[in-house]
Amino acid sequence: MSRIGIIISREFKERVQKKSFIIMTILTPVLMIALGAAPTLMMLHSTGDAKQIVVVDDTEGAFVGRALKSGSLVSFQLLENMTRQEAIVAYSDEDKAFGILWVGRDFVRHPDNVKLITNTSSSVMIEEEISGQLSDILKVARLHEYNIDNIEQILADADVKVSLATMKNDGSGDDGNMEQMSSDIATMISLVFGMMLYMFIIIYGQQVLASVIEEKQSRVLDVMVTSCTPFEMMMGKILGIAAVAAVQVAIWCVLISFASQFLIPMIPMEEMENPAFASTISTTFGDIFYILKLFAMLLLYIIGGFLLYASLFAAAGSAVDVNQDAQQFNTIIMLPIILGLIVMMSVFNDPNSPMALWFSIIPFTSPIVMMARIPFDIPFWQIAVSLTTLYASFILSTWIAARIYRIGIFMHGKKPSWKDLGSWLRTK
Repeated sequence: MSRIGIIISREFKERVQKKSFIIMTILTPVLMIALGAAPTLMMLHSTGDAKQIVVVDDTEGAFVGRALKSGSLVSFQLLENMTRQEAIVAYSDEDKAFGILWVGRDFVRHPDNVKLITNTSSSVMIEEEISGQLSDILKVARLHEYNIDNIEQILADADVKVSLATMKNDGSGDDGNMEQMSSDIATMISLVFGMMLYMFIIIYGQQVLASVIEEKQSRVLDVMVTSCTPFEMMMGKILGIAAVAAVQVAIWCVLISFASQFLIPMIPMEEMENPAFASTISTTFGDIFYILKLFAMLLLYIIGGFLLYASLFAAAGSAVDVNQDAQQFNTIIMLPIILGLIVMMSVFNDPNSPMALWFSIIPFTSPIVMMARIPFDIPFWQIAVSLTTLYASFILSTWIAARIYRIGIFMHGKKPSWKDLGSWLRTK
C-alpha cells in the first residue's frame, strides 16, 4: 500500500500543481453558468425594436385590425380606406414598415384568408405572435354568433391557469405535512448531474489512457516495474487521477451552489409565479441536507464511474504505443457511456420504469442513469444495490485490466488484436 500511496501522491501533485488545473477549476463553473444563461439572454436581447406592421382589414367594421394589440415584439397600425394592393406599393420600403397584414372579408368563416407580406425576412416568433392573436380574435368572433350576453367577461373568467401541487405520499393521511415535489426541478438537476458525470468520465478517463501511453513511450514503466507490480502501478495511477477528479468536482459543487442565485432568475416568470413551483424552489434549495445528499451521491458515482472506466482506459493505453491505435478500444469503451446518456433522456419521462431501473444498476451505465433518477426521490435500496454493483465491478475490472496491463506495458511496435488481449488474460 505504501508503494501505491507514493504513485497516488505523484499523480495527484503532478496534476493539481499545473496552471491548467487551477484555471479550468475556476473557469468551468463560470462557463456553465454562462451557457445556461446565454439562450435566455439571447432571446431577450436579439429581438430589437417592435416590428411595425400595417394592417389592411376587409372584414366588416375592420374588427380584426381594431382588436390586434401591439407589444414589444410587434406594433400594429390599422390603415383606413386603403386596399391591399395600394398598401403593398405604399409600404414596400423596409424603413416604412416591416410588413403588411391583410385580413380577408370572410375571415370568420375562412381563417386561411389572411396574409402577411413582409419587406424582409420574418421569424417564427413574429409569425406565432400574429397567428396567436388572430386565433383569439377568431374564437371570440365565432362565439359572438351564438348571441351570448357578456361573452368577453365569460371568456376572461374561464381563462384560468391551474397550479398543480405534487406531493409525495408518506402514508400519514395528512397531506398538509407531505413533502412537495417538482418534476421540473428534478429534471433540471438530473440533466446537469448526468452531463457532469459524462464529462468527468470522458475527460479523466482519457487522461489515464494518455498518461499510460506517454509513460510507455518514454519507457518509464520499464523502470517503475522493477520497484512495484503492474497492478500497484495501475491502481496508483487510477486512484491518483480519481483524487484529482474528486477535488475538482467538490470545488465546482461549492462554486455552483453559491452561483445558483444567478440561475434562478433565468426561470420564466410565469413559472416563478406558480405557488407550487415557488414553494418547491424554496424547499429544494433551502434544504441543506438535500443539497449535501445530492453532492454526496454525485461524488460517489463520479468516483465509482471513473474508477470503473479508468481501469478500462488504462488497459487500452497499456496495449498500444500511440493514441491513434487506441481508437478501436475507445469505441467499445465509449458505447456504454453513450447508451447511458440515451437512457438518461427517457428517465425524465418515467424515472421508475423497468428500463430506467435496470440501466441504473448495470455498472457500465449506472453512474449516469442513476444520477438522473436520484433527484426524483427513488427508494434507497436501489441506490445501495447500484453502488455495491458499481464498486464490485470496479474491483473485477481492475483485476482483469491488470492482467492486460502487466503484459501490454512491455509490448512495443505491434497493434494488438482482440485475440491477443484474450491470450494476455490467460497468461499466468
